[in-house]
Amino acid sequence: PQVILTMPLLVGLDGVKKMSKSAHNYIGVADAPSEMFGKIMSISDDLMWSYFELLSFRPLEELAQFKQDVANGKNPRDVKFLLAKEIIARFHSEADADAAEQEFISRFQKGNMPEEMPEFEFEAGMPIANLLKDAELVNSTSDAMRMIRQGAVKIDGEKVEDTKLTPAAGTAVYQVGKRKFARVTLK
Repeated sequence: PQVILTMPLLVGLDGVKKMSKSAHNYIGVADAPSEMFGKIMSISDDLMWSYFELLSFRPLEELAQFKQDVANGKNPRDVKFLLAKEIIARFHSEADADAAEQEFISRFQKGNMPEEMPEFEFEAGMPIANLLKDAELVNSTSDAMRMIRQGAVKIDGEKVEDTKLTPAAGTAVYQVGKRKFARVTLK
């Protein structure tokens, strides 16, 4: 006799494939709380319900009430906040979950920069693509070029449009996308 045990797979952040580190659509249990919060908030509203069912310890009745509230006009973002805080509290702490929520609100809803960010120091004269790679804001120089062409790169809040730019000496905040920041000093 054979026994088969089946269980649902958790769909990754892309909403298509199963969650997988190799597919780059995962939330790592060792990710920083703010990173986890941002990733959870990036999932679609429809996918949120699957995450609740598979990851939350909340009773199914409470999840049904959440669905009803959203159907009646409640913003799904508010319910997603609860999911993010519950998951972060499990792997970090309640205080970390609260801090990650406040940082998310400050950064994404109010458009503020994070208070803490990595700092780097390089020689002046470095092309922008190399700088972004060395500052760990992108995986490769070709990735940097693509991000610049897509309008996702900013220096001190100003969009970078020239892929061949050589930033001036001095200290500036470099941003790629909405979540990656670094303070870079060029000497």
